[in-house]
Amino acid sequence: MASSPCGGGGNFECRLEIKTRSVEQTLIPLVSQITTLINHKDKLKKTEKTSRAIQRVGQAVSAAVSRFVAVGEAIALENEELKEEMGHACFEARRAGTAIAQLTDVCSVEASEADGRSTVFSDRMGMVKAARMLLSSVTKVLVLADRIVIKQIISSRNKVLVTLDQLERVSTFQEFVQIFSQFGNEMVEFAHLTGDRQNDLKDEKQKARMAAARAVLEKCTMMLLTASKTCLRHPDCESARINKNAVFQRMRLALEQVIEIVTDARSSGEPKALPISIYAGIKDLKNKVEGLRESLYCVPCETVAAQLEVLVEQTEDFTDSAYTSHEQRESILQLCHTTREETKQLISAWSQAQSFKAKDVTEEVELSILKTCQSLCELRRELHKVAVGRASELLKLHSDHAVLQALKATGGEGNVEAVADYARTLTEHREQLVETCRLLCHISGTEPLEITCIHAEETFHVIGPQIISAAQTLALHPNSKIAKENLDVFCEAWESQLCDMAILLKEISDVFEGRRGDKRTYLSLPRPGKHSVNLKTPKTAKLDTEGPVCCGGQDQTTITKLGQELRLLTLDVDSELEHWENQEHEVVRHCQSMSSMAYSMYLFTRGEGLLKTTLDLFHQAEVLSELSLQLCSFLQSFSLQLVDEEKMLLTSETEKLAAFCQQLQICAKSPVQGKSATFQKVDSTIHNTKGVITAVASLLPLCNKLVRKCKPECSSLDSPQAWRERQHTPLKDDALNGKSSNGFRVKPLEQHMANLTFLESK
Repeated sequence: MASSPCGGGGNFECRLEIKTRSVEQTLIPLVSQITTLINHKDKLKKTEKTSRAIQRVGQAVSAAVSRFVAVGEAIALENEELKEEMGHACFEARRAGTAIAQLTDVCSVEASEADGRSTVFSDRMGMVKAARMLLSSVTKVLVLADRIVIKQIISSRNKVLVTLDQLERVSTFQEFVQIFSQFGNEMVEFAHLTGDRQNDLKDEKQKARMAAARAVLEKCTMMLLTASKTCLRHPDCESARINKNAVFQRMRLALEQVIEIVTDARSSGEPKALPISIYAGIKDLKNKVEGLRESLYCVPCETVAAQLEVLVEQTEDFTDSAYTSHEQRESILQLCHTTREETKQLISAWSQAQSFKAKDVTEEVELSILKTCQSLCELRRELHKVAVGRASELLKLHSDHAVLQALKATGGEGNVEAVADYARTLTEHREQLVETCRLLCHISGTEPLEITCIHAEETFHVIGPQIISAAQTLALHPNSKIAKENLDVFCEAWESQLCDMAILLKEISDVFEGRRGDKRTYLSLPRPGKHSVNLKTPKTAKLDTEGPVCCGGQDQTTITKLGQELRLLTLDVDSELEHWENQEHEVVRHCQSMSSMAYSMYLFTRGEGLLKTTLDLFHQAEVLSELSLQLCSFLQSFSLQLVDEEKMLLTSETEKLAAFCQQLQICAKSPVQGKSATFQKVDSTIHNTKGVITAVASLLPLCNKLVRKCKPECSSLDSPQAWRERQHTPLKDDALNGKSSNGFRVKPLEQHMANLTFLESK
């Protein structure tokens, strides 16, 4: 649903573009129910039973619209700038709801017709007009309400900018501490608002851009703290000033990018634009070539040759690189040559078929199509192999972080010359990583992953010089604890980005091999396996709280085995979810989030992902258990709509899930001391998580069957008072202080009004 229909009584001249899932998902039930109502045609006989059913529909619609309008009017009262537009939209919605109620008041059809009153049976065009007016006005109310969310984000950004300016000008530690405390609170509020918006965006590319900008802001918050403290302690140090200014500049750019995303602005601040990735170019070219099968005249074959030349030119990023081996370079050049030859043969066969005015694809054209597509696939495979291989080698090369350790050591010794030498080495590493990210962008396979590659490239490009300036400051002030702390923070950010790159590499490989590439999750913070926001770097030991915890080889084998079993269960859940027609159903959304969280716990058993310590794991388990209990609560409510036998079956399965949830919650919250006890708790946590996901995998097919059979009859809208109360609910998470919340979050517009659904006619 890209836009809403206007007209039929609505006075809105524009087509309302819908950019968020919350607006779209609120409208889908409305469209479905109205369609059912106006498409009865001659299928319904004018029986008493039919008349009563239609009247109930009309009354339900009228009541739901009244509640909906009350919420819209409450929003208008609290937002003066929207009062006129919102008031008009609410008036139109109320009028349309009343018209539908009158047309469906058909309990005594004969009496109505005798009185000359119009009914749904006699005035179908009147019903269509009222339905269009209702849909148009409700869409307008929702889009206007969505402006409130955007307004909140902009207002929050403005507060952050004001405080940021104050922080940049402070001259004393006392003043800095006071203002930074305020800044931290404002950043937490901004993180929550933008996290909800990120989750709600329909466009996956915009969602990835938002995740990248938020990751920059989170990491830069800690950098800003230490860089500012260093500058205050050493006010005459030029390298400290350069270091601090770079952080402030990057934060302002990230804040501006967030606003561009939420307002859908087009400016010079758009992310770095690659013309088109090689992966996307090959995909488009293959589609054009295969399109010749449909009609010899649908695609001018000459455009295929021109597009191929653009692709070949882009492969120069690979062949011109000093880090590409001779064998790889020759292989890419040979594949480009082969693809050119196959394309020439295709054009020749196509021209010949054109000259004979062939109606269908000739055998020669078909063979050329197959060979050209095969050559393109082989080229793509080789480029993927080169980029992924290069990235893997670099990650192994930098896994010991030797250069960073050397910079810390020589800086602490005050050895300025040695710092300069290692700075040159780090600059070389930075250039290698930047180039590799560019190659990964070419073969990433999806636009969101392209955005993540661009973010990684920009991060390495920026953090490299920041580490060097921090090391120079420490070398000039080797006894400064603040300067040492500042260098540590920037080094950790570099190490964190290397970890993110490893996760990105795995995701690119998953997409290439068709695994978990396009899985949609519903998390307000970046999901495990994507857009990491944690500054900490995973230790070599898998199980640690404050430091490394050593466990025996047998113990680690047990954990690894449990993790692998958990991974297989998440695949089962994902497979079951694919069978659901409505991918936005409450059950699907909860289970997708639960599967994603369980998958991140599996990654923990391998020493990967965003869960770095056992504390992270136990917190994730608590969130998973809470989300599972929410699902149980929803299923219990849903069971009330079922007949006794089905109700008992669903209740029984739900109780099993609830039991596993309680076990997991008790396990996650139980205090432990000592390495052995910690290991036992990790083992129990993974084991109980397996139980939860097993129960979910069993529940899903049953729920799918029951949902298909029994559709919800009605749901009410929240009252204006409930909406106002939620507007002032305190924020709980602390995303920008290192605490990543992976829990299910309510979508922002649903904080204003619940989904609008109507009684379906029967």
